[in-house]
Amino acid sequence: MRNILRGAAFGAVALLISLAAVAGATREQTQAQGQGAASPLMQEAQEGDYVAHDFHFKSGETMAELRLHYTTVGKPVKDASGKTTNAVMIMHGTTGSGRPFLGPGYGGKLFGAGQLLDVSKYFIILPDGIGHGKSSKPSDGMHAHFPQYDYDDMVAAQHEMLVNGLGVNHLRLVMGTSMGCMHSWVWLETYPDFMDAAMPLACLPVALVGRNRLWRKMVIDGIRTDPDWKGGDYTSEPQEALRIWADFLIVGGAAPLNAQKNLATREAVDKYEEDTVKRVMATADANDVMYAVNASRDYDPSPNLEKITAPVMFVNSSDDFINPPELGIAEREIKRVKRGKFVLIQATTETHGHGTHSMPDFWKDDLKEILEESQK
Repeated sequence: MRNILRGAAFGAVALLISLAAVAGATREQTQAQGQGAASPLMQEAQEGDYVAHDFHFKSGETMAELRLHYTTVGKPVKDASGKTTNAVMIMHGTTGSGRPFLGPGYGGKLFGAGQLLDVSKYFIILPDGIGHGKSSKPSDGMHAHFPQYDYDDMVAAQHEMLVNGLGVNHLRLVMGTSMGCMHSWVWLETYPDFMDAAMPLACLPVALVGRNRLWRKMVIDGIRTDPDWKGGDYTSEPQEALRIWADFLIVGGAAPLNAQKNLATREAVDKYEEDTVKRVMATADANDVMYAVNASRDYDPSPNLEKITAPVMFVNSSDDFINPPELGIAEREIKRVKRGKFVLIQATTETHGHGTHSMPDFWKDDLKEILEESQK
């Protein structure tokens, strides 16, 4: 195994906050980064790559070199026994990356002096999952011949990157948004003694069926049936496939009260839709999207929830289209977690549906509670 660490000062970020929420990477980027100049945290951050050799996937496939990218802020601390005591890992959503968490709208509310995850005290780790960001992904060249990774593979790779790449053998807190929320549950069950606490935001700890699987299947089929996809070996992006992806991001991320308030005219709605579709299609890769969406296919932590030992603060939003509260799943399943608590954020004109996971103002008190609880 080898670890290549590079220092990096991130440039200015000029993404504007959208009027209504968009799920996944687009929502995370716009909300987490906020408006205006780049966060000072981006000047302090370190980027690096860990390369896992002969990485074995659950599918039976192997990659000779699997690149795992990460961003860190702060310095790790170990106790007298060599145990890492201050590491916090935050995992992103589908098609996202770790970097947006450094922006003013997220890191600016959590990582600063005196804040809950003050980087002078905590070592913040922001990984790019397999198939995402600057980690190995289909668009690097393998296209649709890339290994069929799933969430278990992504978590196993993160664990290897932490232990062998960063020398982190314990996490003070593991947390994540959307896909990262689901990864938190996988972490809790696969490595139950590796963390002091967990905070999953915007997901459910059960198999993805019903409407959640339905929209994913529609995106996957929309990509595969686009004649310009060409079995994944396209030389230019299949436009109709990407439009389907953009449309589902808008629908999945829309928050009714917020949209009704801020998209109050037909012209405003039309402009928002046109601008968002254009932005998503300009940056997305069809194979990367298809793999990322399909990685959830066998996710199901529900059989082993009783085996979780770490304290869990589980947070969802009542206006989340992707994880609708009327299912009652979160309330039911959290009772099986020995030290688990579920919080449902009530919808207002200021919440952003699924994207509320990247708005700390709505759940900072819950983060404070789980940090205090897990110190006991």
